[in-house]
Amino acid sequence: MYRPTDPEHEERELIERSIAGDQSAFALLVNRYQRLAIGIVYRMTGQSQLAEDLAQEAFIKAWVNLAQIRKGSSFRSWLGRITTNVTIDYLRRSKPETELNERLAVQAESPPARVLKSELRDRVRDAVLEIPAQSRAALVLREYEDLSYKEIAETLDIPMGTVMSRLSYARKRLREILEPEMNPVDIPHPTLVCQNAVGDIQ
Repeated sequence: MYRPTDPEHEERELIERSIAGDQSAFALLVNRYQRLAIGIVYRMTGQSQLAEDLAQEAFIKAWVNLAQIRKGSSFRSWLGRITTNVTIDYLRRSKPETELNERLAVQAESPPARVLKSELRDRVRDAVLEIPAQSRAALVLREYEDLSYKEIAETLDIPMGTVMSRLSYARKRLREILEPEMNPVDIPHPTLVCQNAVGDIQ
């Protein structure tokens, strides 16, 4: 018979205490998953202050709707779904027109390696922002937050096949956006591209 591990049991207790109105228990959940929420918003919007604001909004929605979490569900996946929806709603309202920034000036000499890495990170971040929101969410959860396909399906409340198709499209689109600025043979697999772009959130 399966028995939950200590972390799972502890989290379930925190959820139950939070549902009962224990704000200190919910504060522990916030502390545990704050980085996740901020990271999702930041990767989808590219704005650090907005990431904090929308993450706070997501936690407020989570607090208000705690009773709706399904028994046995992962709080991480549930919060991820709320955060993603809050972010997509914001993007729909604001309808941002993100364009790749002109960061690479023509230089006679090759810049230092750390500058190239920083520029690559910026270019990848901008490229991710050009991907449609639904596919962008799947890419962010997979490549930045390292969620499994199953966890992404639970987080976005979509079938596994839809997760795969959105990821396939997002990766293809990422390469298409980056190719005009980079030699195609120099563009690594999207997973490596995104990993190289990690580091914006401290």
